[in-house]
Amino acid sequence: MPTYAYACKDCSHAFDIVQSFTDSTLTSCPECQGTLRKKFNSVGVVFKGSGFYRTDSRDAKGSTVSAAPSAPAAPAPAPATAAAAS
Repeated sequence: MPTYAYACKDCSHAFDIVQSFTDSTLTSCPECQGTLRKKFNSVGVVFKGSGFYRTDSRDAKGSTVSAAPSAPAAPAPAPATAAAAS
């Protein structure tokens, strides 16, 4: 079950509570019976397994990737034959 953070608008009392997804949102402060607001935080992301890091796709020997592909080599000239010379 997720943990939700609440803060009172009237007395600034802040607390966390574990609630089910189906539970309704709390509306009154347990300290002063004032109005509560739900606080939203950023979600923490954890990358587990391989494939997430720069070094995961490299060979063990440490090969590098060239910045630009090399141009194809020009074809070698055909050797001259005796029939063409006569």
